[in-house]
Amino acid sequence: MDTLGRACLLLALAVSLYGIAASIYGARRGRREWVDSGRRSVYALAGVLTVAFVVLEAAFLRDDFAFDVVASHSSTTTPAFYKATAAWSSQEGSLLLWVWLLSLWSSLVLFAVRRRVRQVQPWATAVLLGFGAFFAAITLFLADPFATSSPVPAEGSGLNPLLRHPSMMIHPPMLYSGYTLFTIPFAFAVGALVTRKLDAEWISVTRRFSLAAWFALGVGILLGARWSYVELGWGGYWGWDPVENASLLPWLTGTAFLHSVMIQEKRGMLKVWNVSLVLATGILAVLGTFLVRSGILDSIHAFGASTLGRPFLVLIAVLIGGSIALVTSRRRELRSEHRLDSLVSREAIFLLNNLVLVGLAFVVFWGTFFPLISEAVTGTKASVGPPWFDRYTVPLALVLVLLSGIGPVIAWRRATPANLWRGFRFPLGALAAMLVAGLATGLGERPAALGMFCLAAFVLGAVGQEFWRGTRARRAMTRESVPAALVSLVRRNRRRYGGYVVHAGMAVLFVGVAASSAFQANRDVRLSPGESVRVGGYDVTYRRATTALEGEKISLGAVLDVRRDGRRVTTIRTTRGYYPSNNPSLGPVARYFDGTATSEVGLRAGLRRDLWMAIEPDVQALEPFVREADRRFRDARPDLQGLLIAAIADRYRRQPAEATFRIIVSPLVTWIWLGALVVAGGALIALWPPPAAARRRAASAYAARLARELGRA
Repeated sequence: MDTLGRACLLLALAVSLYGIAASIYGARRGRREWVDSGRRSVYALAGVLTVAFVVLEAAFLRDDFAFDVVASHSSTTTPAFYKATAAWSSQEGSLLLWVWLLSLWSSLVLFAVRRRVRQVQPWATAVLLGFGAFFAAITLFLADPFATSSPVPAEGSGLNPLLRHPSMMIHPPMLYSGYTLFTIPFAFAVGALVTRKLDAEWISVTRRFSLAAWFALGVGILLGARWSYVELGWGGYWGWDPVENASLLPWLTGTAFLHSVMIQEKRGMLKVWNVSLVLATGILAVLGTFLVRSGILDSIHAFGASTLGRPFLVLIAVLIGGSIALVTSRRRELRSEHRLDSLVSREAIFLLNNLVLVGLAFVVFWGTFFPLISEAVTGTKASVGPPWFDRYTVPLALVLVLLSGIGPVIAWRRATPANLWRGFRFPLGALAAMLVAGLATGLGERPAALGMFCLAAFVLGAVGQEFWRGTRARRAMTRESVPAALVSLVRRNRRRYGGYVVHAGMAVLFVGVAASSAFQANRDVRLSPGESVRVGGYDVTYRRATTALEGEKISLGAVLDVRRDGRRVTTIRTTRGYYPSNNPSLGPVARYFDGTATSEVGLRAGLRRDLWMAIEPDVQALEPFVREADRRFRDARPDLQGLLIAAIADRYRRQPAEATFRIIVSPLVTWIWLGALVVAGGALIALWPPPAAARRRAASAYAARLARELGRA
């Protein structure tokens, strides 16, 4: 099987190189048959990489420990659900996943546009196959997922316990889907620049893939935040970790591109800006992949130091240099067709929105790479923490939310005082009502949070007003019921109203972030059974200790009783799982307490607040019993060792020592996840194909515009 997998990688590299040559030759010589052959090379790449990935998955599911990657990332006791995901928990498997997804998405887009942008298409194909060749070569020569060892170990090391969470089934594939989907508009932008076909058609054919990339990357980021919140045991969902930041960077610039591209489609403006944004987004997607694998920055999400840093640096340098050269050499063709008519217009708001998003991306980039920057300048590696990021990102986020409410209601080209008043009086009324309510309830002590609440009310008011106006106009024309008119309104303009839903969801999400950050109550405390502590208005009592032997791990935990004003609220259970170490020098019992430990958070979520609790048992109290058991029974049978471990765990339950608890009362955290669901719903509305009649109208409009442009030429 390893031979088949490696043969597929070799064939993938050969197919990619052939496809690049065929596409470029066909484009330069005008030979359509060679262009088609290059496109079919992408389909072939997807086929051989699918076989390679199936081989790797089968090795994990069959516990084939002859494969080095299986032996180091799985075991016979790993649940089948997690064996299927263990493939991308490794450096080698994740790179194979990356290039496989790239081949699938590239095949889809090239099949969809095979009869459009015929001059741009072969160059885009060559770029996509260039990425495929790079990653195929990396997996073949530097990070081989099909490397084997002999003799074959009887047992594997097991999957990292931190990755044993359901979101890990989806989080990496969604992130990689976002990264690889963003290479598609990058490739078509390069093709448009090479061929000088710089009208809006390349944007039109890749728009849905750009939105899909933004959606997939956003889902991946939120799943990672959820995993951090419920699995890592520190109580937060975003820690400004370098790898977290690396995924946020292309999402921010991709968001800017999706907004500014509307100005180019409607007014023929911002061509240089748009092509620069999409090129930067593609490069940042590769940079995010590089950060996880190079080991140049410390991160709990990274794979650690490796030999892959230099090849990725060369690739990034080529992408940056090539992009700059193409944009500067095509600056004449990238001139805008129109100028900004007024600073009080939707175009101006979109441009300001772009500047804020790029400003956020710059802040995140600077803070992420500051250790390298400081080391290069001063010789000392220094880093910045969450307070530094918050100092700059919070005001920018406030401006961003404000602009997301202004954009939907302000007119294109030039707004008049009359339509400004008509458009803004209801959103401003919602803002004023929230301000009064916030001041009356004491929220004025946190001005940034109160500001976010007020701006979110402004956004929701603006979006609600647009839906109401559109529905009312629709009813006036068709006499439909309100629900039918609303559905028809959205169906006829999915992109516009899907975007409005996204704005509303982001406002809700930011409310959750602001509330949970500004009004969180937390405390680390040591408690013995029967003792209580008061946190955020809740009385938390440590009732009793719990223990469990669950397959590979020992779980030591606690039952906590939560009351408020003397009334029982809930009972929460939290545990800490201890997985055995593979260190052969440790005794059969001690190895359980010297291996990896994970927190199983006790969580009671609600619309108003989350009660979050994690335990750190004092296992040092068990050390005398562990040492004695290892001394006397080191060579005992496995079943007897299991009885010893159970006896020690039972002793902890009956005579527990003090335990350290982290207790957090965090308001409105659930609104983050609800807001994310609303954003996802809006993105799906915008992604959903429009009715055939709407597609025909769009095609007619584009043809008319193209005719005007040809007439001017």
